[in-house]
Amino acid sequence: MWTTTVVSRMRGKGRDAGAGFVEYAGLMIIIAGIFTLIDSLGLDGLISTAILNAVNDVIGG
Repeated sequence: MWTTTVVSRMRGKGRDAGAGFVEYAGLMIIIAGIFTLIDSLGLDGLISTAILNAVNDVIGG
């Protein structure tokens, strides 16, 4: 019966089978989009300057 099969797939060992690749691929696309956005807007220099200033504030340099 199909209801038994569906319930066993939702609650059994294989409930997440095949989802890992899709999730990792989606995450990589989002990360690549963020890096592309930062580069295209020219924020990389601004971000690195802000990080350098924060590190200097912490270490007192």
